[in-house]
Amino acid sequence: MVDRMGFCDLGCRYASRPDQEGIDGSGGCRTFVALFCSLKGRLVHKHMPCRDRRERPPGDLTLKRDLP
Repeated sequence: MVDRMGFCDLGCRYASRPDQEGIDGSGGCRTFVALFCSLKGRLVHKHMPCRDRRERPPGDLTLKRDLP
């Protein structure tokens, strides 16, 4: 079995948009460069290599972090 490296993006089941606007310096535009990773419990760089990336299930449109 080949271990393929994935890249962090919103197609990953663990990725969501950061809670705070402009936390990553993007201001009001949606060219954000940070994503919240629920697996790691912190912000991560968008498009960085990630061995833990898993495809988001079909039909799952949850892109905003769920807060308790």
